Amino acid sequence: RRISFVLSSSIRASPIKVPGPVLVTGASGFVGTHLVEHLSKCGIRTVDWRRDTIDLLDRDLVRKYIDDLNPETIYHCAGAPHVASSWDDGARPFESNVLATHYLLDAIRLTGKKCRILLPGSATVYQPSTQAVTEEHPIEPSSPYAISKLAQEKLGIKALAEDSIEVILTRSFNHTGPRQAPSFAAPSFAKQLALIECGRAEPIIKTGNLNAQRDITDVRDVVRAYHLLMEQGRPGVLYNVCSGVAYAISDVLDELRQNISCQVQVSVDQKLLRKNDTDVQLGDPSRIKSETGWNPTISFNDMLKDLLDYWKQTVKNHET
Repeated sequence: RRISFVLSSSIRASPIKVPGPVLVTGASGFVGTHLVEHLSKCGIRTVDWRRDTIDLLDRDLVRKYIDDLNPETIYHCAGAPHVASSWDDGARPFESNVLATHYLLDAIRLTGKKCRILLPGSATVYQPSTQAVTEEHPIEPSSPYAISKLAQEKLGIKALAEDSIEVILTRSFNHTGPRQAPSFAAPSFAKQLALIECGRAEPIIKTGNLNAQRDITDVRDVVRAYHLLMEQGRPGVLYNVCSGVAYAISDVLDELRQNISCQVQVSVDQKLLRKNDTDVQLGDPSRIKSETGWNPTISFNDMLKDLLDYWKQTVKNHET
């Protein structure tokens, strides 16, 4: 006996919701490359916006791309990352960190589509303190870079309040690892030591302020934190991303020096001393740990060993 079914024209199958893509801006940068690698290992495919993909300062283009892409999740890693250079070109951090973020948030608003976006901020917005600071600590940005990061943060809070965009906010402390530019202290030391060890530089390493103390986390732990916050973080809530341990910059240099096969002299270069340098930057990671279960897993020693190994290999690859 044959039984047939006829669908009434008034009955429609419910459309299957296809989640939008995961967008990573600044995907060719230091943090962006590590984030893309981490998400890939977790089985998450990403759309990667790199410097040669899109100009985030082209408002109309950003709007068009966001409308066409319809992302469900955005990790906004693009921006100007360096404190010292912000004194030389004060306009750049405001263009890259503030204006570009405004255009991105505005594009999300105009699409009217639900989207969750992570804006990595900076601990440089905090008032200096010798104690571990919580997210309630007073703010006192003291560089063009820090001011731009605070403004970026405020844009995110405004987008949440007025446009219901789910904005996840971090105040990230120092982080380092392979592929970080040598304009930062730890990779600068590692690069110099790699060049010295292979005989391509005099055995003298140039440094800035070695007495400053910094809370330093491996970048691979930082991107894990970003992923967890995107999944479990509360929109509009600030999260310190840090280890809760501060090391003197001299400790960073000493640890790196132990992993090379020759002796070096240390010379403080006045040109490398920062204006308004902060003596101590130390964060309290209690909030992110309690809400997501995140903990740094890569030790201080392993972090610096991997960084030095990266520069040794990089120097070796450029010998010819």
